[in-house]
Amino acid sequence: MQDVLHALFFVTAFGAVFLAVIAAEYHYVRRSGQTGIYHPRETVANLAAGFSYKIVDGVAVALFIQAFYLWVYQFGLQWNPSVSVLSILALIVFIDFCFYINHYMMHKVRWFWSGHITHHSSEHMNFSTALRQNFTFAFSGSWVLWWIPAALLGFDKNWVLLAIEGNLVYQFFLHTEQVRKLGILEKVMNTPSHHRVHHGSNPAQIDRNFGGIFIFWDKLFGTFRDENDAGEIKYGVNHMPTKPYNPFHLQVHGWVEMAQDVWKFKDLRILYKHPEWVNEQYPHHEQPLSEGVAAEKL
Repeated sequence: MQDVLHALFFVTAFGAVFLAVIAAEYHYVRRSGQTGIYHPRETVANLAAGFSYKIVDGVAVALFIQAFYLWVYQFGLQWNPSVSVLSILALIVFIDFCFYINHYMMHKVRWFWSGHITHHSSEHMNFSTALRQNFTFAFSGSWVLWWIPAALLGFDKNWVLLAIEGNLVYQFFLHTEQVRKLGILEKVMNTPSHHRVHHGSNPAQIDRNFGGIFIFWDKLFGTFRDENDAGEIKYGVNHMPTKPYNPFHLQVHGWVEMAQDVWKFKDLRILYKHPEWVNEQYPHHEQPLSEGVAAEKL
């Protein structure tokens, strides 16, 4: 019960910080005369999705993710290093590497993408976009790739929780167009510039810049794309949700469409192939149009 209360406290405390930052950005955008940065209905949907995600995720971490972590821990190296600058830095870097792998798989495996597509379906880039998450993440299983390697090494679960939450807090501040290039930091750290590319849906932008805090993973594994080389960035996904302002639909439509494809084609490979595989394997298959795209077609 104490872990659940801690999770709810975290949601409340950082939720207040995030809302304050969103309000400040919105005020700055309005005062500077910028348009097309915030869309009222989309922003409300982002906030609603973020709230439901964090509540479910916080309770899931408290109720079963940490319990599974402790169960796996007993079979690992049980390193459990003492707290020091070096061990904390090692944990931060290792957790970010695990996030890179987890994030990469969320883009490459349809099952995982069905939950992650929510985050990419926003057509605007602002701080509220960071909260556009999916409450099904805790049940998709991809968190195993992020949490469990640390259990096998032997990091304390409480320190791992702090490292993961800190990683997510850092990523919140990547979702903005108000911060341009950050000089030498661009070489090592993930920045708003790098993350804008990640949210793009044009060919040069898809499946790029998966890092959380650090960008050198992408440079090391060949998934990096500089914003200057990415062309004009178009936010969103190729198959937009049909109800783009309905928070519940935003979080379940990926799963529904995946299940429909499996049922239609009787092909379980759809579950683990990359998201566009079904369209390549069955070229006459088409996804439904979103409300906005459908209006453009008329």
